[in-house]
Amino acid sequence: MSNLFWLGLSEQKVKETEKNVALSKQLLEIIAIAEDELTTIGKSKMDLTRVQVSDVINKYKERLLTDRYTFNVGKLLGEVRSSLPWADGAYVKKEVDLQLLEVLESEGSASIEELMRTRARFHEVVEFANIHGFRTVIVGMNYTTDGYISTPHTKELLRKHVEATGGKVITRFPPEPNGVLHIGHAKAININFGYAKAHGGLCNLRFDDTNPEKEEEKFFKAIENIVNWLGWSAILSSYWAVELIKKGKAYVCHQRVEEIRGFDVQPSPWRTRPIEESLQLFQDMKNGKFDEGEATLRLNLTLEEGKIDPVAYRIKYVPHPRTGDKWCIYPTYDYSHCLCDSIENITHSLCTKEFQSRRSSYYALCNMLDVYCPVQWEYGRLNVNYTVVSKRKIMKLIDSGIVRDWDDPRLFTLTALRRRGIPAEAINTFVAKLGLTTTQMVIDPHVLDATVRDYLNTRAPRSGTDIVPL
Repeated sequence: MSNLFWLGLSEQKVKETEKNVALSKQLLEIIAIAEDELTTIGKSKMDLTRVQVSDVINKYKERLLTDRYTFNVGKLLGEVRSSLPWADGAYVKKEVDLQLLEVLESEGSASIEELMRTRARFHEVVEFANIHGFRTVIVGMNYTTDGYISTPHTKELLRKHVEATGGKVITRFPPEPNGVLHIGHAKAININFGYAKAHGGLCNLRFDDTNPEKEEEKFFKAIENIVNWLGWSAILSSYWAVELIKKGKAYVCHQRVEEIRGFDVQPSPWRTRPIEESLQLFQDMKNGKFDEGEATLRLNLTLEEGKIDPVAYRIKYVPHPRTGDKWCIYPTYDYSHCLCDSIENITHSLCTKEFQSRRSSYYALCNMLDVYCPVQWEYGRLNVNYTVVSKRKIMKLIDSGIVRDWDDPRLFTLTALRRRGIPAEAINTFVAKLGLTTTQMVIDPHVLDATVRDYLNTRAPRSGTDIVPL
């Protein structure tokens, strides 16, 4: 057999290449050099990368143990990449991080063993990400993510996080209970629950109930019901504001919404308010001593996109469907999002693309409080042509009598699709076929119909009868 097959050429291509004697000779010489010097022909690219990274790290092992985390990792990456120019850069970086951590951590560290699991598991995760075109981070190695903020306490916080989670992937699905879930939510459910399941982890079902004005108890129950119908098992989940004030990272402000909206906004005149005064005023907000809009708690923070001092808490005299009138202050999404993720030890915060601009505040707030900070990734939304999926617009259709309810078969809510007779497995299959990208998807309804038809064709029971027997 010709050695040209080692290049991955088909039989026909090998025959065509061999007709060019000069080219064939040159290719065979290259293969011979590779066989002699590398002795790795036929091995997987993962094996090659692992061996090369190990060689480079062993070369600098003494300096690594001396300098530890101050060692210039770029030097290691440069040497590995120069020897493996064909290797995937992201994969090389992850392998270097993995082996570095193994070298620098003390032997027999239970948390590190749990973090890394086994090397086979690490490569399985990388392959999963490559197949689905999605990035991945090993639990506890959050700092390898683009834009992740590290502090002197990051290493210890990550170690405690790994110990608390047992090295498992934990995601969350946080719908707002102001309506019934639609086909776009099916994608979010499959991504969050599916990613966790693929890595032997768990997914929390957390209600984003930061706006009690539009929330109803029936929506809480409907969401739980739909998640179960789709075949997923969730963990049902659920005051650091005072700590922020004490650290000088938050203050009570009396500016109106119109004054703080937009990007070209002047700093608040109350930004340097004394800490004791802000603490008392925040307690007054909680006790209902201010009118709505008269006071807010703002973070002393300038985001990457230029927005200054986002609002953390505002006053709303609206009863909550589950807690009643116990609270009259409610956190904003930006404030509650990252801190709830931190409290619940979420490893991967998977959001739709519109939350990418909030990633900087997500990381910054966790680090201001010096608490564990998860990793945030974004993916594209799913919309459907020729229909309405916005909960706000569907509510208008219901109120005006154009459609009967959230399960009207003309809608693309998940309760409506279930009422049509579409199996949950067909919806999950439909979402899986669409893949995972960062761009927004807008598909025609017939794409879903085709998926459902294919699913039913192989599973629907069929029977026949002879009404005129011989």
